Amino acid sequence: MTSTAGVTRAPYGTMPDGTVVEAFTLTNTSGVRLTAITLGGIITELHVPDRTGALGDIVMGFDSLDGYLQDHPFFGAIIGRYGNRIGGAKFELEGRTYTLAANNGEHHLHGGVKGFDKVVWDAEPSGTGRGVVFTRRSPDGEEGYPGNLDVTVTYTLTDDNTLVVDYAATTDAATPVNLTQHSYFNLAGRGSIADHALLINADRYTPVDAGLIPTGELATVAGTPFDFRQPMPIGARIDGTDPQLVYGKGYDHNWVLSRAGDGLQLAARVTEPTSGRTMDVHTTEPGIQFYAGNFLDGTLTGKGGQVYAHRNGFCLETQHYPDSPNQSAFPSTILRAGERYTSQTVFSFGVDK
Repeated sequence: MTSTAGVTRAPYGTMPDGTVVEAFTLTNTSGVRLTAITLGGIITELHVPDRTGALGDIVMGFDSLDGYLQDHPFFGAIIGRYGNRIGGAKFELEGRTYTLAANNGEHHLHGGVKGFDKVVWDAEPSGTGRGVVFTRRSPDGEEGYPGNLDVTVTYTLTDDNTLVVDYAATTDAATPVNLTQHSYFNLAGRGSIADHALLINADRYTPVDAGLIPTGELATVAGTPFDFRQPMPIGARIDGTDPQLVYGKGYDHNWVLSRAGDGLQLAARVTEPTSGRTMDVHTTEPGIQFYAGNFLDGTLTGKGGQVYAHRNGFCLETQHYPDSPNQSAFPSTILRAGERYTSQTVFSFGVDK
């Protein structure tokens, strides 16, 4: 592993069908480094400093390709065509009903049985020499979605310890698009996330039914366990009796971000008290899904023999709202021929001294 700033590429493994998977490692001038593989655009490692300057890996995953070929909860992957859930695994568009895979009970989750997380992408270093560009065509009919969708996702690691994720897509027929990044973070590197302090810049969230499909309401967070407008330990209220917490077995909900115009806006900030590591999330998206690792249950063994137990990692998935194709009052996720989908999310890492 080189410590020189820039991008290196190397073989990572071979898929069962013989396709070679490559790893791209991005390193900045501070030695912060990120590794991502062409399978799913998965971020396999992200090493950032603590308050003493010691680098630590803050994302969950596996030591080799074999781990990512087993069933796992989308560790580190690009999610598409549609991040989050679509109720009843179907939607109507331009007078036609499209049926998708019901891979989450009766609902559709994260693009289906073989979503963007489970395919090998084409990839090249970016022109800046500080990033990697993943590209693929999702063919018409893939997982039930209409239109040929051409997708580009770029990861860039800057010298100020910031990961910039840029998404772009075009289509030849109208289709829902809602791309996101599904890394599981633990700013301490291991153990429970209960003491991580979380701020979410949102006055409202989208309550769900028992199947975790939004009811359509945009509810106030005031007076509820969903109020993270001031930093609050993740574990402080997570096991309460609020029906929404019961449905999600904790937090697994979309927050409606408080935005003022277009462009990047603060979505969330996380601080880990022991290491001092901080993570700020800015995005152009209208929502963010906070998932507290409620379904991690100790059955997966990850990097370095770590057993991934209940709530050992959290996700902050910037997005349009779940089930938007079936919710006309939500911001639209439909991309049409001749239009260009663009989205940007920025993860900035620092320390609280």
